[in-house]
Amino acid sequence: MVAVLKKDIMLSLAENAVKVAMQKGASEAEAYVYEGQATNIGIELGQISKTNRIIDRGLGIRVAANKAVGFAYTNVIDDKNAVENAIAGALGAAKASKPDVDWKGLPNNKSYPSLKQTFDDKIIALSSDELVNIAATMLDAASQVDKRVAPIEGGIGNAYISNAIANSNGVAGFDKGTVIECSIATLAKEGNTVTPVCFEFNASRNYDVDPVWVGKEAAKMALSALKTESVETKSSTLILTQFALQDLLGYTLVNAVEADNVQRNQSPFKDKLGQKVVSDNLTIYDDGLFPGGLRTWAFDGEGVPHQKTAVIEKGILSNFLYDNYSARKDGKESTGNAARAGYLSTPSIDTTNFHIMPGNKTSEEMLSEVDDGLIVYYLQGAHSSNPISGEFSVVATPAWKIRNGEIVHCSRGVMLAGNIFEVLKNVSLVGSNERQMGQLISPWIQVENVRVIGGK
Repeated sequence: MVAVLKKDIMLSLAENAVKVAMQKGASEAEAYVYEGQATNIGIELGQISKTNRIIDRGLGIRVAANKAVGFAYTNVIDDKNAVENAIAGALGAAKASKPDVDWKGLPNNKSYPSLKQTFDDKIIALSSDELVNIAATMLDAASQVDKRVAPIEGGIGNAYISNAIANSNGVAGFDKGTVIECSIATLAKEGNTVTPVCFEFNASRNYDVDPVWVGKEAAKMALSALKTESVETKSSTLILTQFALQDLLGYTLVNAVEADNVQRNQSPFKDKLGQKVVSDNLTIYDDGLFPGGLRTWAFDGEGVPHQKTAVIEKGILSNFLYDNYSARKDGKESTGNAARAGYLSTPSIDTTNFHIMPGNKTSEEMLSEVDDGLIVYYLQGAHSSNPISGEFSVVATPAWKIRNGEIVHCSRGVMLAGNIFEVLKNVSLVGSNERQMGQLISPWIQVENVRVIGGK
């Protein structure tokens, strides 16, 4: 990687931008400086096909003037004129906007927590050739499982990210982190039978990914999808893996606990704090401090310290997730859940590490206790779920039949339908096998009485 911007340089850029904005007439100002560097090795049709290196730096400036807010950004941070033009653009946008009666100021300065397992020099030191070798290792591992398996796409990448923030209320913060990820998608073919695509990956803030495991697991999954039989249409017991949960919950439960949706009457959890909303087997935290979490940072997109927030405790709704704007609107404190798309946008509410607390059953024990059901890995159509009502209709691509505690065959085209909030009331078991999928950290969960429409 090329030389990275130092902490004092990034903080100085942010603080100077705030100072200039205030001099030019802002009543409040906030500057966010971002740097991202990434190298990605792509796999296409079973071959290492491309190498991409991306370097992105920029500054976003948000200002308030008479309760009206404006925003602008620039990706030319080493040019004083470009930064001043962005500041002028933000001020111009504020002056052209109507006052927001709910605007109650930018966050105040608070101390930041110390973090664990979010930065690894070994990731930064990886060369393109080393990344290519890792990709080749992953490809070989998948290809050697069985000649009927074909790797089709995937890749590996490493990244360095840093951000600095300052505002006119004395907020000043800097943080940096690393990420490495490898992934591969496979399918299997035998005669005229071709399986759906099966996917596996590793992602970590530290250099501890296992490309051999990723390749083998993706290949084994595709191989197991060759043998298919139909399943009957009925209400059934399901084991939902992390892949399925990420899709289902990301468009429903996550939205339901975000304070802005509650304030807009777009959450089924409005007025339900302190009430039971899901099974008492579920306890969920939003944990911005989770060691090694993919979304673990010292502060959020507004400079508010990250924290661990109890969202649901033994089925009881405990808290909503707030950014500074929505929190002050409700007379509360931000939970540190303001997120940004780098320097390109203003903050919006999002989860950090959405952590479903594990139980004490291994994956083998969970399977052994199912007499008749399905285990679901991959879903299609979860994005069409209704975030307000929780209604969903998705296709399992594929699912595997469990009979007498054993996986006996694959089934394709199985549809699952229902209401996610009712499904979550029927969680009967939570596993111990947690792993992270993007924003979600979760084990498998077992749910009862889900409507299954049979497929082949």
